[in-house]
Amino acid sequence: MASFDIVSKVDPQTLENAVNTAKKELQTRYDLRDTKGGIELDKKANTILLSSENSMRIQALEHILLTRIVKQGIDGTVLDFSEEELPSGALVKKTVKVRAGVDKEVGRKIIKAIKDAKVKVEAQMQDDQVRVTAKKIDDLQAAIAAVRRAEVGQPLQFVNMKS
Repeated sequence: MASFDIVSKVDPQTLENAVNTAKKELQTRYDLRDTKGGIELDKKANTILLSSENSMRIQALEHILLTRIVKQGIDGTVLDFSEEELPSGALVKKTVKVRAGVDKEVGRKIIKAIKDAKVKVEAQMQDDQVRVTAKKIDDLQAAIAAVRRAEVGQPLQFVNMKS
């Protein structure tokens, strides 16, 4: 049986490079030069902490971060800006999550997109990835095309193709 895995992952070194270049840009930008706070990457929690004096500067930090991440070749949808800003003393802080792994909701969307395409494949959720199996590689390629057409809100990679 031929199979492949659908995963969503980000290279941690590339992410760290993007955050570091965003920090450098923060220091050199004239309108943000004397701001307190900044951009911090938490590798273990897979989050980025933005902090500044007001929400307008937080939005500027978001824009800088997103620009740098896209320039490093990472898909911008990997960042989850949905969390609200929290005032913390004189600073405003915002935690940006970095999406890694296929969670259950996105996995259901992927499986539904494959089933709606009516391709002769089987898709099943395994931890933080979706495994797709079929008898023919052509069916697997049709499943990949169906998933690429579907809008899941997260960058996906197709890895581990076996025939």
